[in-house]
Amino acid sequence: VMIKPQTYMNLSGESVGQAARYFRTPPAKVLVVHDELDFEVGRVAVKKGGGHGGHNGLRDIIQKLGSRDFLRVRVGIGRPKPPFRGDVADWVLTDFFGDDLIALPDMITRAKEAIDLVMKDGVRAAMNQFNTPSGSKKKKADKATDASPNP
Repeated sequence: VMIKPQTYMNLSGESVGQAARYFRTPPAKVLVVHDELDFEVGRVAVKKGGGHGGHNGLRDIIQKLGSRDFLRVRVGIGRPKPPFRGDVADWVLTDFFGDDLIALPDMITRAKEAIDLVMKDGVRAAMNQFNTPSGSKKKKADKATDASPNP
């Protein structure tokens, strides 16, 4: 079952908690996809359990589920960049633009792949595949390719 809460993001726990109770889903089987301010745009990672890290939506989900032990797919939105001068809460609500907007389709694809892998092979397999900074393996491979002479 997949839900998209229609509540205000900070009240996501209302929908998630009600759905989990209705479908008799224990917190350990709930998977939440959420934005991650501390990840650069494009980074996707998988996590099992943990705190809310100041994320009000996660705080509400933890409260309504009565547990921190749910699965998460974290998608990077990055911290505010100049010339942005507002509050961090305003940044989270800002539309993607520039290079961040260009990176958005790949990030969505990677998040979907992470969800699929969690469901197919489990959280450990997904963590092993996705819990590196976005593109770090590709950048290393590109550097190796760039350093080798063309045949």
